[in-house]
Amino acid sequence: MTLLRLSLLAIACQSVLFPVYAHAQTPISQPKAGTQASTHKANTSSPADYERITVYGRQNHVVMNSGLATKSNMSLMETPAAVVIVDEALIDSQGITNMQELVRNISGVTQAGNNYGIGDNLVVRGLGANYTYDGMYGGAGLGNTFNPTRSLTNVSSVEVLKGPATGLYGMGSAGGVINLIEKKPAFDSKQLFEAEVGQWDTYSLMADSTGAITDHMAYRVVAKSARSDGYRDLGTDRDEVYGSLKFVLDDNQNLMLSAAYINDAIPVDSIGHPIRIYNAASVDGKTAADVSWQDLVNDPTSKGLQLSDEQRQQLADSLSASDGQTPYEFGPNGLISPMAKDNQGEELRFKLTHNIYLTDNLFLIQQLQYRNYETAFARQTGAYNYVYWQRNGVINQNPRAPLVENDVLYPYAARRQEYRKVSADEKSWQYFADLRYDFDIGNISNELLVNVNVEDRDIRFKQYSIYDADYTLKDPNGNQSYQGSLPFIYDIRNPNWGEGEFEDYDPLLTSNYNKSVTAWGLGVQHVGYLGGGFTSRIGVAFNEIKQSYEHLGVDARYSSSLADPQPEADTTDNGVTYNLGLTFMPTDDISIFVNHSKGRTAYSVLGDVKGNEADREDSQSISNDLGIRAKAFDDQLLASLVLFKTSRTNLAYTNPNYDSSAVTPDIDPYFYDGSEDTKGVELDLNAYLSDQWKVNLNAVYQDARDNQNPNSSDYGQRQKGVPYVTAGAWVTYAAELGLSAPLSLSLGAKYVDERSTHSSSFGIPDGYVPSYTVIDSAISYDVERYKVQLNINNIFNETYYDKAMFLGGLPGEARNAKLTVTYRI
Repeated sequence: MTLLRLSLLAIACQSVLFPVYAHAQTPISQPKAGTQASTHKANTSSPADYERITVYGRQNHVVMNSGLATKSNMSLMETPAAVVIVDEALIDSQGITNMQELVRNISGVTQAGNNYGIGDNLVVRGLGANYTYDGMYGGAGLGNTFNPTRSLTNVSSVEVLKGPATGLYGMGSAGGVINLIEKKPAFDSKQLFEAEVGQWDTYSLMADSTGAITDHMAYRVVAKSARSDGYRDLGTDRDEVYGSLKFVLDDNQNLMLSAAYINDAIPVDSIGHPIRIYNAASVDGKTAADVSWQDLVNDPTSKGLQLSDEQRQQLADSLSASDGQTPYEFGPNGLISPMAKDNQGEELRFKLTHNIYLTDNLFLIQQLQYRNYETAFARQTGAYNYVYWQRNGVINQNPRAPLVENDVLYPYAARRQEYRKVSADEKSWQYFADLRYDFDIGNISNELLVNVNVEDRDIRFKQYSIYDADYTLKDPNGNQSYQGSLPFIYDIRNPNWGEGEFEDYDPLLTSNYNKSVTAWGLGVQHVGYLGGGFTSRIGVAFNEIKQSYEHLGVDARYSSSLADPQPEADTTDNGVTYNLGLTFMPTDDISIFVNHSKGRTAYSVLGDVKGNEADREDSQSISNDLGIRAKAFDDQLLASLVLFKTSRTNLAYTNPNYDSSAVTPDIDPYFYDGSEDTKGVELDLNAYLSDQWKVNLNAVYQDARDNQNPNSSDYGQRQKGVPYVTAGAWVTYAAELGLSAPLSLSLGAKYVDERSTHSSSFGIPDGYVPSYTVIDSAISYDVERYKVQLNINNIFNETYYDKAMFLGGLPGEARNAKLTVTYRI
């Protein structure tokens, strides 16, 4: 779609949208202060006075209020929960455009392991994240394997609530809520045009227009078109348009209708640089740096691959000291076949929000959202470079062995390749209603919130797979029914790719189903300003989740037992969740809070359902926080330090005594006492020390463990991809050089500790991705209607891995620059 088509679509959105306005998270106009309740009614008829519902308040230059934890515009100093906010000024200063880059500013939010390079697969405290736009579902989460890569084009700030929040936000992940606050219409006329150019033929054009249509109606339209060939030739292509209208009915009521359309193509690198599978435990603990060819003995039973002495020497010569532990570096290349296709996503969202003060103290906000996301991509999932491994007592048993063809050894060969071609269509509906009543009892101010949520997700999912010759299927009679036809990759450093298209390699239909997940919840929450510096929050909610699954049949060669369609099956589970919190402010500048919360969520939005006793219960989550906040410099600095322990609990694992083929009514198919646990400490600091100095700091130490299945060798292992330590800093200095405006100079650093890629089932139990530090910078000049900004990232051209993949690491970008020019009217 060209920029012209985007502009036409934006104009169409502007002309058809019904007038609306509201902010989903913060329905009350002013934050509480101490024990004094405040409700303010407009005394004039100007549109600005009508807007009693604001995004969130600010005290001076530092964001000091957020409604994410309580759905009221509450002072962060009084909020008994771990909340981090990234505002638009910091986003613009760093020149970031997506969620992947934003996480550097938020303690405890990191890339997930096993993400296969698809979309925003982030974790909060090592657990899954729930993505929302103004509190409403924004895609993915809950084990979803297809994801959008979210843009920040229409985002004014990002708020993160750590820990479960089922009672307030419905069906969501255990780690927390990542909430993107979208830009809203304003009655003051403003137009902004922005162009970006950068490395790797990167460019974009963006337009943002807002203003009054009538005295009671305002609009906003934001459109952007962006292209890039990308580092490592991983090009991106994105067109997006956002339109919204707000209509202020009177000083007690307003409406907003918003729409979003995004069409993008984002590359998928499922492998990055792989770790060569060399298992030191199979050679008496000798690492790849110490082993000799004599140590690489053949399997004595002859069940495994038998190598000649010369081939064993060749294999030993190929080893690097890091093999079996860290990714094998081969520069900007990668195992990305021409048959791999971008994640081509198309998203459409419509949202209607209605806000009304029924009385000065009784407020209702209703939100209704429809979202449709379609995607299609082809990704490579296999390609394992086996070097040496004794598995189940056999050394180098095919196909988990070095490749030998016609007596020629290929030590860098990739075996067991699989390509998966996926198409998915997800439609979701969400309705939230939040009724809040403010009242006083003596000297205690109270907020009582009653909330209802109903949501439905329908997913159509289909997947085809093709394989190399290591994959063979046989029919029930023992006859070969399928043989993979992809060519082997003889050298991962310089791959020889198959020719033609995906369909030329006899694909198998391996997944084909409809999945529906519906949920509803009813909650009650009380916030009390108790006096003496104490603030309490008590919330209780009941929610129910129903999952339906209809198997539509797969290729009989892949699974004859699943070849035919199956009747739809469903399962239902329900329970109670709660949030308990208390804040104490011994002074106006210091607060201490404790929080304990429990959540419930679906174990998977894509998992199958049997409709019998074998179906799993919903998973649960528990979070405990002890935090201290401090503000200083006339509220220009806000810092928080939080000790936490967060767990995803009630996880199922298979009972080894259960036999699905036998009649075992007294034996449960699953146990439900597994968990994923993370504990640690987080630091966040934002400061606007003066008109010259701005500072953002964050850091976390977290120990994330997989304690799901005590029968597994991975029990107690670190969660893949989650580092012990991450830290970030961004400092901006406005230099007065006698110009018409200051010259802003920014310097930032990001440190990420090593990340585990352990996989005992693939012979690399000690695999990890190394730690790294990257230094970035920016210089900008903002005068009158113009702003010019140059961002230089990875100044020292550090070689590093940005993400931990399934069995490897994704190379981070080399040094690069981006120039942004902004014009405002």
